Order: sequence, then C-alpha cells, then structure tokens
Amino acid sequence: MQATAYTYDPETRSGSVLLDDGTPVEFGAEAFDAGGLLLLRPGQRVRIETEGQGGSLRITLVTLQTL
Repeated sequence: MQATAYTYDPETRSGSVLLDDGTPVEFGAEAFDAGGLLLLRPGQRVRIETEGQGGSLRITLVTLQTL
C-alpha cells in the first residue's frame, strides 16, 4: 500500500502517514526500523505494510516508495 509521510519525530522514530483517501495512520519505531530508513521527511511517498482494518489498522513497515 502507498501513502504520504505526514509527521516524523527522529527522537522517537515514530510518526504518521496519510493514506491516499486522506486518512491519517500513526506508526511506531518498530515499523520505521523494519524499513531500514534513517530519516523521513513529510511529503515523501512511502510504501507501508499493515495489519488489521478500520480502527485497528496498524502499520508494520514503512519504507520509501521505489519504482
């Protein structure tokens, strides 16, 4: 699934993304670390992997979107 980075805190390595429908979803350090990223800037396109649905949707991986 693709999304756009919305917020990122380098101290906690957590933040949020906006899904393509505009829904914000938060991610924790575990998801950020799983993607091997060092930094994330708001506005970057990212690829995410998730578990669950609706209110229980949880991001398990955040990485940069590549073609």
